[in-house]
Amino acid sequence: MSIVEMKVPTIGESITEVTLSQWLKGNGDYVNLDEPICEFESDKATLEFPAEAAGKLIYVAEEGDDLEIGALVAKIDTSVASPAGNAPAPAATPEENVSEEKPQTQATPTPVQQTESSSYAKGHPSPAAGKILAEKGISASEVKGTGKDGRITKSDAMSATKSSTPVESKTLSSGPRANFSRELRTEKMSRMRRTIASRLVSAKNNTAMLTTFNEVDLTEIMALRKRYQEQFVEKYGIKLGFMSLFSKACAQVLMEMPAVNSQIDGNNLIYHDYVDISIAISTPTGLVVPPVHNVESLQFHEIEMKIKELAGKAREGKLTLEEMKGGTFTITNGGVFGSMMSTPIINEPQSAILGMHTIQQRPMAIDGEVKIRPMMYLALSYDHRVIDGSTSVTFLVKVKKLLEDPMTLMMGL
Repeated sequence: MSIVEMKVPTIGESITEVTLSQWLKGNGDYVNLDEPICEFESDKATLEFPAEAAGKLIYVAEEGDDLEIGALVAKIDTSVASPAGNAPAPAATPEENVSEEKPQTQATPTPVQQTESSSYAKGHPSPAAGKILAEKGISASEVKGTGKDGRITKSDAMSATKSSTPVESKTLSSGPRANFSRELRTEKMSRMRRTIASRLVSAKNNTAMLTTFNEVDLTEIMALRKRYQEQFVEKYGIKLGFMSLFSKACAQVLMEMPAVNSQIDGNNLIYHDYVDISIAISTPTGLVVPPVHNVESLQFHEIEMKIKELAGKAREGKLTLEEMKGGTFTITNGGVFGSMMSTPIINEPQSAILGMHTIQQRPMAIDGEVKIRPMMYLALSYDHRVIDGSTSVTFLVKVKKLLEDPMTLMMGL
């Protein structure tokens, strides 16, 4: 017997531990070289772990286990021959496919065995899909997977939720409850949720964080989008959204005020001559903040396309570690959930984060008259060790002016 040990590889400099979130192949299945056998959930992303040899897979770790880098995950018995029809390429001759120890007639069930092995993913939800199904109380057996090998994707789970909810609601509302449940359910926190919790506590404990507020009149921004949206979409194939406008406004001011774009490194301050804006994206497994690089040099449609790309990858759990690295400033938009005002927490090691909020039609005093305007509260949380109070206020005022007179933003004034 020849055994190859599969150990957790080195994933990144800052990652010392991963969670085995899901097996993609069954215990005892035959696996081909480089075929994904399981998924790891790290602090930042979900990663597939490919087989390092071909042979029979033998589980060592279990789903949900926390594994340090270098820990044993599984073993592969390379002495086990590939079942007929399961080889990656038809290189073997007919004579090589016939076992000397077993008559050929015994190999007839092989195609069935191969089908079961290769379709282990069938009916199994991805981590994101699994969370959605669990929250909605829908069994994976009720959902048809459209992903690779029949795997249930996030979109499959979302569709299943929509089609299942009306029937479920009708059943629940058909009569009074027989009793009141007081059962408790304990679930292990995902690695991403544990990492988020740790970093939020760290930011609160290790920074001198304060928040300053202002409000912005979005009348001109909304008029600009309405006037040019059709032309913008026709030329670039994507809508002009608020995020690119806010990102560009922040980037312009950050280049003027490098202290807000800096970070502490021991007794030193690191200043950046570029602006990488981390965009907070809500996913089924938690909040991620992948950065859009060099926002100061990008055009509006390029920012929109990059945000759309990152958001799509984030919600499907396909962000790479490289795409999660960096960031000199963060923008989070609680307004999409209806938040009126909040105090966002700094994304360490950055020194500031801008919080956008919901747009409200409010009466405002304009040149001695009361007018109804689309208003948004802005919140800037900042590390007072790096940024003075006057600097934070000035930053918000400058951003406010650019957004209220967007032509100055377009012209870089």
